[in-house]
Amino acid sequence: MLQKALLHRTTSRSSSQLLLRPPSIPILTSLRAFSSAAALSPPSTAVVYDLHGPPDTVTRITELPPVEIKENDVCVKMLAAPINPSDINRIEGVYPVRPAVPAVGGYEGVGEVHSVGPGVKGFSAGDLVISSPPSSGTWQTYVVKEQSLWHRIDNGTPIEYAATVTVNPLTALRMVEDFVDLNSGDSIVQNGATSIVGQCVIQLARERGIHTINIIRDRARSDEVKEKLKKLGADEVYTESQLEVKNLKSLLINLPEPALGFNCVGGNAASLVLKFLRQGGTMVTYGGMSKKPITVSTTSFIFKDLSLRGFWLQKWMTSEKATECRSMIDYLLGLTREGKLIYDMELVPFNNFQTALEKALGKLGSQPKQVIKF
Repeated sequence: MLQKALLHRTTSRSSSQLLLRPPSIPILTSLRAFSSAAALSPPSTAVVYDLHGPPDTVTRITELPPVEIKENDVCVKMLAAPINPSDINRIEGVYPVRPAVPAVGGYEGVGEVHSVGPGVKGFSAGDLVISSPPSSGTWQTYVVKEQSLWHRIDNGTPIEYAATVTVNPLTALRMVEDFVDLNSGDSIVQNGATSIVGQCVIQLARERGIHTINIIRDRARSDEVKEKLKKLGADEVYTESQLEVKNLKSLLINLPEPALGFNCVGGNAASLVLKFLRQGGTMVTYGGMSKKPITVSTTSFIFKDLSLRGFWLQKWMTSEKATECRSMIDYLLGLTREGKLIYDMELVPFNNFQTALEKALGKLGSQPKQVIKF
């Protein structure tokens, strides 16, 4: 269906050219000249969905025809792209912003420049680039976009970090810096601490001398999980059941009450974050994995003067922040190259996409972030 749509668009464009062409130019000669002059990308293998629904049902892998490389376009051979929860939500049709179907999946990723249009400056074959700002269609082997939509990065960057830097690490950085003025010695409390955002919050806070109190769900081998987070720099890690006490703040023997909290779960896990916050504290919600609402007591609002905020990275990036955003990405990738920012991922060959998708959907138990390697 996607191929038919592409063919229809190509046919429509050709028809308009025929109408506008001067009568003195033979039609066949003109079409041959256009075809021979136009640079084309290689054909692309892509993950496509024709309608919204369960990703493991509606997605399929198909071949797409070559795409014209225009004057200011850059053709990129994709190297890696993650499967994020927001990618799944787009395919399901429940994300606030989503491409029209038929569509290619994926929203962020990394590749190397394959070829460029004649008007392109600053990009050469072999350059490592990421889509910036990110946009739909990264789950395919070749992507053609206008040069302003690509950002060249250090070629020494591991591809799995380059592929995943924008959505999760950048969310963590903006939340740490944008909502409360924190100083060295202050504290943050968060649930979902094993997520990539959670792991990045721990390490970015550590870089700034800020303590973290981390809440994880009850699970098998939770002691191993706690130890892993502490190696990243977490000060305290608690399971939800450990926090079933009347006075949570009695657990904070050597740490100040947090001024800032992060919630990506909702339900009881969000209530636990709120209970830790100090007078006038702020909780920022950036996800809702439990699909349960946030409940706040009247007492917390009136007598503790708590603030509830939300953060959506895509909205933040649509404002005039392109240059600033790319500087932050370079900073984060610098930390990954120095070994100061690490997180769990699994690189999966593209021909094993369906297995990676099942893992990302939680059908095979708890799994690290799935990153497709093309």
